[in-house]
Formats: sequence, C-alpha cells, structure tokens
Amino acid sequence: MNPTDLLYAKSHEWVRIEGDMAVCGITHYAQEQLGDLTFVELPQPGAAAQAGTEIGSVESVKAASEIYAPVSGEVIEVNTALESAPELVNKDAFGAGWMFKIRLSAAPAGLLDAHAYAALCAAEAH
Repeated sequence: MNPTDLLYAKSHEWVRIEGDMAVCGITHYAQEQLGDLTFVELPQPGAAAQAGTEIGSVESVKAASEIYAPVSGEVIEVNTALESAPELVNKDAFGAGWMFKIRLSAAPAGLLDAHAYAALCAAEAH
C-alpha cells in the first residue's frame, strides 16, 4: 500500500526526494484515519520548513490535524488545487494529493522506509 520509493515520517507525512527537492504530503493511512477532508491549510511559498515542526493543517468531518514538515528547507511550491478540492488527498494521497515541495537545506534524517512505516501503522492500529 505504501510506495517503496518514498520515505515516511512517524507523524504520517510522506516524502519523495527529487534531487535537492522533496515533494511532501500526508499518507494514505493518515487520510484514512481522518476521513473525508474538508479543508487543507498549506504553507506559503518562501516559508522556512524545519523538520518535525508544524507547517500546515488538515480538517475533516472527524477531526483537525497538524501537518509536520518531514524535512528542512524552503517551501518552493504548494498544491493550490487542494484549496478547492481537498478530497484529492483522500482519492490519491501519494499522487494528485501532494501538498508542498521543499528545497532541501539538509539531508533528510529520521525518516522510515515503506516497510518500517507499515510496521508503525500496524502497531498504531492495535
């Protein structure tokens, strides 16, 4: 279920490293736990991102939840389609539901591979 070419934060964000840039979003597991998303608050381009700190939020019919930066750097782009269609995250968390891109200022650290992330999700489900 979790693409093996991605890295995962324990706070349920995913990262696709593309050179000196990281494409980020929340995982399928995270959106599944939240339910149907009704609102996504994304950072502004140019904002500084510090790994592990809050960078945005999502709201659903069930709850509101923070989004944490999985890597450090500068936000260079956000997925503006989510402003009018937050359900894209529910439909395609790892594709059309991407949230923001960060130009890396440091090597990613403390992230999990797909296998370790699956184990984390399984442990949380019990």
